[in-house]
Amino acid sequence: MSMGISPQVYDYCSDIEYRLQERFREIDHIAECNQMKVLSAMIENRLSEACLMPSTGYGYNDIGRETLERIYADVFGTEDALVRQQITCGTHALALALMSQLRPGDELLSPVGKPYDTLEEVIGIRPSNGSLAEYGISYRQVELLDDGGFDWDGIRAAVNEKTKLVTIQRSKGYASRPTLSVDRIGQLISFIKGIKPDVICMVDNCYGEFVELQEPSQVGADLVVGSLIKNPGGGLAPIGGYLVGTKECIERAAFRLTSPGLGKEVGASLGITASLTQGLFLAPTVVKGALKGAIYAANIYEGLGFKVIPDSRESRHDIIQQVIFHDPDLLVAFCQGIQASAPVDSFVRPEPWDMPGYDAKVIMAAGAFVSGSSIELSADGPMKEPYAVYFQGGLTWEHAKYGIMMSLQKIYETGKISLGQKPL
Repeated sequence: MSMGISPQVYDYCSDIEYRLQERFREIDHIAECNQMKVLSAMIENRLSEACLMPSTGYGYNDIGRETLERIYADVFGTEDALVRQQITCGTHALALALMSQLRPGDELLSPVGKPYDTLEEVIGIRPSNGSLAEYGISYRQVELLDDGGFDWDGIRAAVNEKTKLVTIQRSKGYASRPTLSVDRIGQLISFIKGIKPDVICMVDNCYGEFVELQEPSQVGADLVVGSLIKNPGGGLAPIGGYLVGTKECIERAAFRLTSPGLGKEVGASLGITASLTQGLFLAPTVVKGALKGAIYAANIYEGLGFKVIPDSRESRHDIIQQVIFHDPDLLVAFCQGIQASAPVDSFVRPEPWDMPGYDAKVIMAAGAFVSGSSIELSADGPMKEPYAVYFQGGLTWEHAKYGIMMSLQKIYETGKISLGQKPL
């Protein structure tokens, strides 16, 4: 059955899929290694049926919560972990990490340019109630070079006696710059530690988990942060975030999340532990499908003459694919195609809206089983130049494939492209 895909779109996409088989085998290998890493951690930490049972109230002695956090620490190669459904989203996890480590008079440094939009109010780049700036915590950033490289001289000049924490955003966010590989992150951390050994290096790992064989915590990061409704939740986690790192960093974060003196000892699971744990088990396979979808999309749209970041041949370090349209109609059409292919709310027509935390209208497509889940098939983009869409997710490769084909179908129906030719 056609499922709404025209023969022209189907034939164009099928030819590209055929040419990607060798690339897809490489992704299968990475997923297999990461699957064994997760499985080994679960076996070593004696995950049992009892760990999947709920706790209530204070949540004292919650064996499932404690075991899952030991598993996360082993998977990421760290001393400790904080994995909680009380962390509401990725931005909350990052805010928790920053606010727990920094004190009045400290300075936060980003050596990779401006962070993701929703962190601007956390830091105080855009004034907001309760920001770091209100507590006397200063901020500075060093822009990446035009070619995406690190400004080593600028970073050296920016690190000073007040620099307490360096935040490194792995993924690009709404910026047209390369996603950072784990190897490059390790080089940056080594350089910064060479200038000031006691500085805390924190990595925003959102969208990057299980894409490579290593994680940033294995190349020197003191603290690594992410969302459970992205990669590591495997599509099953209904909420939550994680922090992994040194015992000192995790203890400070736990005291900030709950209360000084309580820390990790409280926080009832309320029956969610089973979903968080099974989601982690499935995560390497789910990420594999999403990564194949991103590469598939890059090849399809680059073949039509659009600029894509990463391009069709680059190595991959997160699941996000950017396509630059320079045309609001094409951005909207792409998102409407993703929505039309969703298992949930496929009948909904997404339109741009004023979304909290952003400085321009945003269009978002996400027909997900978990609201806002970015490991499920989704796409979004701000309605401003260069009118770029950011595509990610897909719980299965087959669904990601269909969603990308449907996005192209909707763009094809605008009459602004001709398959096999440059965009009109």
